[in-house]
Amino acid sequence: MLMLRLPLAHFRPDASYGGRYMDDAGHSARRRHAEELAKKHGLQLLDDWAMPTLGLDCYVVQYPKDAAPERLIALLESDPEVQWVQPVARFRGMDGGDALYPVQPGAKFWRLSELHQLTTGRNVTIAVIDSGIDSSHPDLAGQIALSQNFVGTSPLPAEPHGTAVAGIIAARTGNGGIVGVAPQARLMSLRACWETASHTSLCDSFTLGKALNYAILQRAKVINLSLAGPQDRLLARLLDAASAQGIAVVGALDPLAATQGFPASHPAVLAIAAQPGIGAVPAGALLAPGKDIPATVPGGRWQFVSGNSYATAHVSGMVALLLQLRPNTAPAQLRQLLHPIATHNAATIDACATVTRLTGACSCSCALNASRQSGSGP
Repeated sequence: MLMLRLPLAHFRPDASYGGRYMDDAGHSARRRHAEELAKKHGLQLLDDWAMPTLGLDCYVVQYPKDAAPERLIALLESDPEVQWVQPVARFRGMDGGDALYPVQPGAKFWRLSELHQLTTGRNVTIAVIDSGIDSSHPDLAGQIALSQNFVGTSPLPAEPHGTAVAGIIAARTGNGGIVGVAPQARLMSLRACWETASHTSLCDSFTLGKALNYAILQRAKVINLSLAGPQDRLLARLLDAASAQGIAVVGALDPLAATQGFPASHPAVLAIAAQPGIGAVPAGALLAPGKDIPATVPGGRWQFVSGNSYATAHVSGMVALLLQLRPNTAPAQLRQLLHPIATHNAATIDACATVTRLTGACSCSCALNASRQSGSGP
């Protein structure tokens, strides 16, 4: 904002006066003068408002993307006609914000609000291969980059499992609900599963194969597979292809399987279980919040969910946070970057230490991170 001295003027404000000199003959001349000043410095004048209380004309100007704002401010303020220059600041109401955030395990254990000061997963594309996502949900409106239905030709339905997974990954902030792990990531809604009357989410090799193939062709950066089943040759080949293309794949452990279950057992997949553990947790698994998670559900509602599906969604969001900070990270490097803390056979993800190590900035409590890294913390 550019502040110029307002010439003394005689006026009689009445009930219709809103602060702008609509009938001031000098207004057009002053605006032309401001436009000339802006043009001289390579700026574009967007708006203006007279502020007689301060004896100023306030002009909103836009500077080029490649300009250095500090240098422009110093240059403009050296002009004797300019009172001062300041950036347009943003403010927010001091209401409760996202009402369910305080009860999100990610808020307590991963300190999401602090992590989001450094990374939000901006523009990282995550393919959610699942049942249908309710793209009209207040927490998900505008978060879906594209949608495809690989189950049928009918319009994409809004189904509970896919909607919950999507919200945990990328729910927008400030919508009265939850906060996603990566609120500025972009989601692909790829429906390869369908939900039964009992709300069980089912998929098959064909629908999953079509969706995986599509995600690879569309160059997703992360693929979320909150599902499990038997070994499958087609899907294994597609997972190999995804890894070769540099795509991170995150999969849910099957708590009832003798081994990890597929696709979590595949070498290219980060195998995720809920923290605290739900069922047996095989060696090598990563643990993330997955119990009593507030999540988005169709119809603009929220409910609590539990399971490895939702722990997997947390990690897909976490991977997006990392990829914003280090875009060229290979899938094979992700496990160590996630800074796991060994707990019995599995490893719990320390989100604060992960982001701190990548940025060199203290993302959460510095004392807490120092104690954890030294091994003296809880």
